[in-house]
Amino acid sequence: MLIDGLQCGHFDRDAFNQLRQGDVGCVTVTLGFWEGPVETMDKLAHWYELARQNEDLVRVARSAADIRLAAAAERTALLLGAQNSELLAGRIGFVELFAAMGIRVIQLTYNNQNSLGGSCYETEDSGLARFGREVVHEMNRCGVLVDLSHVGNRTTLDAIRHSLKPVAVTHANADRLFPHKRNKTDDVLRALKENGGVIGCATYRNITGDHYCSSVDAWCEMVARTVDLIGIDHVAIGTDRSHNHTQADYDWMRKGRWTRGVDYGAGSPQRPGKVPPADWFAEVRGIGAIPAGLARAGFKPHEVEKIASGNWLRLYAEVFGG
Repeated sequence: MLIDGLQCGHFDRDAFNQLRQGDVGCVTVTLGFWEGPVETMDKLAHWYELARQNEDLVRVARSAADIRLAAAAERTALLLGAQNSELLAGRIGFVELFAAMGIRVIQLTYNNQNSLGGSCYETEDSGLARFGREVVHEMNRCGVLVDLSHVGNRTTLDAIRHSLKPVAVTHANADRLFPHKRNKTDDVLRALKENGGVIGCATYRNITGDHYCSSVDAWCEMVARTVDLIGIDHVAIGTDRSHNHTQADYDWMRKGRWTRGVDYGAGSPQRPGKVPPADWFAEVRGIGAIPAGLARAGFKPHEVEKIASGNWLRLYAEVFGG
């Protein structure tokens, strides 16, 4: 079984079928980027309906036990997550409400500074705000995973220090292996390890690079080098794979409602639009090649199991039970 720490986009039955064909037992899906509370509730309603329409393939999960039950029934468990904290609208009480509605992962910031802290793209990372500290503690209490993937390094370190439970970088890579503002520096990775957290290694070309995207063996080489940095218990899969995105989706992700100008997100003027998926990941079912690739990279069977699913399951059980 594989667990993918983050995917996004417009899922449909074909996507679910491909997840099953790739032996994906659980995937965290993205409800939104800039959406406020009502828009997020609309997304929740959409996902619950989509799961009902495809109940022979997927189930919404709220605990590690739910993930195991879904896998035993040959279904893919769906963890519901948001890639920003805009859904809270500055209200600490909304953490508990959205947790009760099934959200299990919230990223503190997306690509911009917000009321919780700094983003990886800000010139100056302000660190975790007072409200951010309150939200981190409330997420700990309510069983919601703190995601720090797009969060600035200073804010990330602050969040790790203040969190009472393990946190995650659900979809990024080591900056030492591929330098990028979205990737995590050595000090952040060391703090993540000390916290008991997990990084999900990404396949998104803009933050992974052409070499590591060239084959599953090259990507597994990157995973192995990440394990060398922080240990086998803290590295997992977080592909950042998107489904059925159009230019309008990229514009929303990158520009939201905050600018009329151009923003490239993790891209650049040289790569302004959609980039191709990793060469070995042209279809979603291609994720199923990872375990064999990890074995060829020198990982023993129990180590393959940790990277493929065990590390996420351990983290999920510690954060939201099961």
